[in-house]
Amino acid sequence: MKTNEITALFDEWNNALKTLDPKKVAALYEPNSILLPTVSNKVRHNQEEIEDYFVHFLTKEPVGKIDESNVRIFGEIAINSGIYTFTLKDGSVVPARFTFVYRWNGERWMIAEHHSSQMPES
Repeated sequence: MKTNEITALFDEWNNALKTLDPKKVAALYEPNSILLPTVSNKVRHNQEEIEDYFVHFLTKEPVGKIDESNVRIFGEIAINSGIYTFTLKDGSVVPARFTFVYRWNGERWMIAEHHSSQMPES
C-alpha cells in the first residue's frame, strides 16, 4: 500500500462532493462509521445520519483542497490527517483540520471515521 493510494481517496471523496448527491458521498463511508462534521455540532453514527449531514452541507457546493496531508498505514487501517480548505458557492473559504480513518474491507478502502473541524485561529 502506498501513500498516494490513500491520498487519492480524498480526491474520490471530493469528487463525490462535486456531484452534490449526498448518497454518493455517504456510500464512501462504512455502514457504522462516525462523522464529526465541520459545520454541525451533531455526531453522525452511520451512513443514514452521514447522508443527512451531506444533504445540508452540499447546498453550500463545497470544493475541498488539501493543504497538508500526513498519511500513516497500519495494515488494513490507514489514517490521513492534516489541513484542508473548502471554497463554498458564496465565495467564502473555510480552512479546517481533518482526520480520515480508512479501513480495507477486502475489496476497497472505506471511511471508518472522519473528523473535520474549522481552524480555531482566524
